[in-house]
Parts: sequence; C-alpha cells; structure tokens
Amino acid sequence: MPLSYPSTIAAGVEQEIVIRKSRFIARIEPVTSVEEAEAVIAAVRKRHWDARHHCTAMVLGLTADQARSSDDGEPSGTAGIPMLEVLRRRELTDLVAVVTRYFGGVKLGAGGLVRAYSTAVSEALDAASLVHRVALTQVRIEVPHADAGRIENLLRSWAGQAGATLGAPSYAAHATLDVWAPASALAGLHDAIAAASAGEIAPQLGAERIVDVPASDR
Repeated sequence: MPLSYPSTIAAGVEQEIVIRKSRFIARIEPVTSVEEAEAVIAAVRKRHWDARHHCTAMVLGLTADQARSSDDGEPSGTAGIPMLEVLRRRELTDLVAVVTRYFGGVKLGAGGLVRAYSTAVSEALDAASLVHRVALTQVRIEVPHADAGRIENLLRSWAGQAGATLGAPSYAAHATLDVWAPASALAGLHDAIAAASAGEIAPQLGAERIVDVPASDR
C-alpha cells in the first residue's frame, strides 16, 4: 500500500441537529491555512449573527500537526475540544468545523454539551465525501514511437492494479510516458517494463508528490 496521510474532505457540508430545543448547526469546510479557516468562521458568524455560540475546531497540515479550537462562551472543554477530538479520531486534516448553537432554553449540562457538539460534527462528516492522500513517485519511461501504444496499454493495466496514476504522454524524439506509483510498486513496474521490452527500456525515477485520491477510487 502507498504511504498514506490524514485525509480531508472534497467539499463543504452542513448538518443540523436539535437536542432539547437547542439547534446545533455544523458547518465543515476544507481549508489550507489558518487564514482560510478564520474566513469560514467569520462567514458563519455573519450568516448566523443572532446565535449565542459559534464553537470551532480546525486541523491543518499534511501530517495534521496544527490544531486549534474554541468553546466560544460554552463551559470550558465542552465544545471545541470534543469537536477537535472527532476530527482527530476520523484522521482528518485541512478542514475547519464550526458548530453554531441557538439556545433552546433548556440547559444540557457539561456531558450533554460534549455529546451534542461531538454528534453535530460526526453527523456532518458522515455526509462528507472523503479525499485520501498518498505519496507517489514519478516514473518516466522513454520509448520508441512504434512501441508507445503497447507500453502505454501495459502501464494503464498495471496502474489500475497497483494504485498508480498515468500522466499525459508527450512526443518528441521519443514518446515519454509518466506514471506516478507508490514506492511499494516500483520494483514490480520495473520488472513489467523489462519483460515487455526485453530489457531495452529502463524506467527513470523522479520526484515524489502527495496526491489526492477520492475515497471511492481506492
């Protein structure tokens, strides 16, 4: 399997739950910086200007190494941290969660608030489309034009089984085919190319990059 990183979501989602007359509206958006996250929070505050609380949690960075949360007036530890814990348990990053609460007149207690804010975020994430991130290595293969179609077909078939992706071919003195493959599959790719070309074609390894892969594609 390719080396994986925390996942993110493909697009923003919003879900509302009602608990003992209080409305909890969870908005979760993919972001790439604290500034983007703060802009999302500001937009939610503006939209729901009359709500009592806008509690937040965000996780950022390729390895989810940045995190922030806010209880926004709720008792300490009953909102932001529980929301953040949901994001951590789901192994997610580069997203911000905002839960807006319209108080319904009935106090929920500390335990009730923790459950409410956690559930609001969990149910919103259940409706989200996940995007997985994997590390892939570029492999460049130069082949004579006469062999390009045959080798490209081989690569396409191989990539579908190996969790790799093909780049667009280019044509100059030779045809150049690019494939992005997980490290664990590189030896198999080299063997497949060697067998198909009687050892005359040698794949060249290039850079590594992080690729977003929709969950349904894995």
